[in-house]
Amino acid sequence: MAGAVANWLVGLGAAYIALGVVFALPFVARGIDRIDRAAGRGTVGFRIIVLPGVVALWPLLLRRWYSRRLDDPE
Repeated sequence: MAGAVANWLVGLGAAYIALGVVFALPFVARGIDRIDRAAGRGTVGFRIIVLPGVVALWPLLLRRWYSRRLDDPE
């Protein structure tokens, strides 16, 4: 029983990280400037550095990115 729960939790964590990577790549490439203009002018090195944080915080960033799209029709 404990093994099944552990396997389920590991699978859930892997799915969260996989979704984070799928979100992070386009967000770091194009979406980061919608949330923060200064970050949008960041270098490739900066974008690589923030990538793990974006993967970890993707649900919050997705919500902010989506809300900015609705509020700011550029």
